[in-house]
Amino acid sequence: MGLDFAPHTGYSTSVKTRFKFRFYPVPRQAKELARVFGCVRFAYNWGLRLRSDAYRNGKKKIDYHKSSALWTNLKREPKFSWLNEVSCVPTQQALRHLQVAFVNFFEKRSRYPSFKSKHGPQSAEYTTSAFKWDPAKRNLVLSGLGRLRIRWSREFESSPSTVTITKDCAGRYFATLCLDEAVKKLPKSADAVGIDFGVSRLATLSSGERIANPKHFRCRERKLARAQRILARRKKGSGRWRRQKLKVARIHVRIADSRKDYLDKVTTGLVRRFGTICVEDLNLRGMVQNRCLAKSISDTGIGMAVRMLEYKAGRYGRKFVKIDRFWPSSKTCHVCGHRLESLDLSVREWDCPECKAHHDRDENAAKNILAVGHTVTARGGSVRPVRATARAGKTRRSVNPPRRVS
Repeated sequence: MGLDFAPHTGYSTSVKTRFKFRFYPVPRQAKELARVFGCVRFAYNWGLRLRSDAYRNGKKKIDYHKSSALWTNLKREPKFSWLNEVSCVPTQQALRHLQVAFVNFFEKRSRYPSFKSKHGPQSAEYTTSAFKWDPAKRNLVLSGLGRLRIRWSREFESSPSTVTITKDCAGRYFATLCLDEAVKKLPKSADAVGIDFGVSRLATLSSGERIANPKHFRCRERKLARAQRILARRKKGSGRWRRQKLKVARIHVRIADSRKDYLDKVTTGLVRRFGTICVEDLNLRGMVQNRCLAKSISDTGIGMAVRMLEYKAGRYGRKFVKIDRFWPSSKTCHVCGHRLESLDLSVREWDCPECKAHHDRDENAAKNILAVGHTVTARGGSVRPVRATARAGKTRRSVNPPRRVS
C-alpha cells in the first residue's frame, strides 16, 4: 500500500509545544540564578509544609489563593526580606506548580508531592511579564538576569508564552520556551504496523523488521561504576567530592541523552512510515519489580518510546492504538488462532501444534497486536481475553481478533 499524497498536502494545525535550548550564563547570571533557584525551592517547600500541617491539624483546606496571600504577607516580614531581592514571578509560579501537583495527587495521577532538594535539578518559570523577546534579533531578556546567551538549535515562528530555566545535575543550563507552533500534518498512509517491544531488541514489527537495542547503559556501565567507586572514597562535602560527583552526573547525562536521541529517531521514522501504529499497554511498573530484568528494562526505555509514539502520532495526524495488556499476544498463533496454555519467557521460537506454523515469539506477538489493534479500531473499546467472574458465575467475553492477518 502506498502513500496518498494528493489531497492532504499543506494541511497544518497549531499546537502547544516546548522547545529546549541550551544557554551559557556569565558568572553574574549564574550567581543570580542560584539565588532564584533557592527562592523558588523555598517557596515550593514552604507551601507544601503549610498544606501538609493544615491537613494533619484538621484545619481548613488551603488552596492556591490562600497560600498566595500568606506568601505575600511572609515576604513583608523583615527576616524574609531576602525573598524580595529576586523576581516575584518564579516564586509565584512555584506555588502554582504546587497546586497542580496536589490536583494530580487527588485525581490519582501521581504520588503525594515531595520536598525539593538543592542537590537535584533546579528550575524557575518566567511568564510574559518577567521577560522580553525580540524576534528580529532573537534576544531573550529575563528580569534580573539580562540577555541570555542561547544556542538557537532550531527555528520557530511564534513568540514564547513562558520561559522555564533549568539546571541539571551535570551543571548545564537550559531555556525551555512554550510556543504555539503550526505543525504540518503528514500525508495519509494506509499502512499499519504492530510493535512488540522487548529487551534483547528494542522492538519487533509485524512486518518482520527488527529494531536493535543499543543498550546505552550497559555500554557505559563499567565507566560509571569506576567513577562511583572513586566518589565513594572521597570525603563528602570536600572539593574533590564535588568535582567527582559532577563527573558521575555527566556520565548519567550522556547515557540519558543518547537513549533519548535514539528513541526520538526511531519513533519519528515509525510515525512517518505508518498511518496506524498498534502497541501493547505494558505494565512497566510491575515488570521492573523483577530484579533480574529491571536494569535491562529500564535501559531499553520502553515507556519513553511509547509516550513519544503517542504524542507524535497525535501531532502529525496518525492513529495510535493501545491494546489491553492481558491479551496473550505471544501465546496465540497468528495463523490459526490456537492459544498455548503456557509459554516460558526463555522460549524465543515455537511451533503451533495445530497448523504446524513456526513462529518467532516477538514477530508473532507483533502480528497479533496488529490484528487486535484493527479490531479495536473497527469496533471500539478495549480487547480483553475471556475471564470467568467468580461471584456472578458468569463469563466475561471479549472480541476475538481475526484468525488471519492479511
